[in-house]
Amino acid sequence: MIPTDLAGIEQAVATGALPGWDRVEELVVEAHRRHSADDSGAVADYIPLLGAADPSLFGLAVVDASGGVHDAGDALHEFSIQSISKMFVYALAIQAHGHARVRDIVGVNNTGLAFNSVMALELNGGHPMNPMVNAGAIATTALMTGADADEKWERIRDGLSAFAGRELPFDDEVYHSEMKTNERNRALGRLLSSYGRLTGDSDEIVDVYTRQCALNVTAHDLAVMGATLADGGVNPVTGERVVSADVCRDTLAVVAASGLYERSGEWLFEIGLPAKSGVSGGIVAVSPGKGAAGAFSPRLDSAGNSVRAQLAIGHLSRSLGLNLFASAPQARDAREGR
Repeated sequence: MIPTDLAGIEQAVATGALPGWDRVEELVVEAHRRHSADDSGAVADYIPLLGAADPSLFGLAVVDASGGVHDAGDALHEFSIQSISKMFVYALAIQAHGHARVRDIVGVNNTGLAFNSVMALELNGGHPMNPMVNAGAIATTALMTGADADEKWERIRDGLSAFAGRELPFDDEVYHSEMKTNERNRALGRLLSSYGRLTGDSDEIVDVYTRQCALNVTAHDLAVMGATLADGGVNPVTGERVVSADVCRDTLAVVAASGLYERSGEWLFEIGLPAKSGVSGGIVAVSPGKGAAGAFSPRLDSAGNSVRAQLAIGHLSRSLGLNLFASAPQARDAREGR
């Protein structure tokens, strides 16, 4: 549920820095408390194991670009990263191949259709429209360097772990549960192959893509991963450079346009942040130069985005001044160069 009524939350603006640590901590706790009671939405059940998730879980985290960490609720509860992996694998692919090649192969425009749409691929001559839908994500996974599928998988796991600042565990149960129900993704892989848009065996690439979705993260991890993109590619907790600043810019631009699927325009209009959601209930939102918020709650809206996570991040966007499009007039002396 994309927040449209933010009355009662004092408006801060994107220019400048985050407030002090204590104030950020207070606002994270407040956002979690305010939206904990919302029980709208439903747990995803088209992947059998995800349907067993506890709908009461709700974690929220903010990590700022200087490494400050703020966790609330179930911020350390692990869940599978699912589609949120798309944005970080995309960043790794650009790091490996460069802006122009990845844009040519994968595309950057919103489809306006469901994340697993076959029609979007057919309507565009087999060209994926962007890396945040399944067809584009499968094409992006195929771009990962490696002599075979196992090497591609290891590069992805190592790369996402570097974003998170810890070795991310693999959820074998989720992987096998998804493999039993991923016929549409296999069809997308074969369709991409038929159009010459996929190198290698399509079923092997889809298998690697399914594995990347089954890596476990927490809301805390998502905030660290997002803050790495906010900090020009340097993980603000570990100090490790993961990708270049140019890669961060490219990734966040695509995520802003397509990260919440067919609701991406509404999200950007109301919340003003690049954000990516996953069907397990996670969302990461990034404010370049400031930091990132990670949230998790399994109840989803009809587009597959976590209801509580959207509400809490919307709250923080306003109260912390994260919205990229919010500004305030400069002081008169500054305008006059004094």
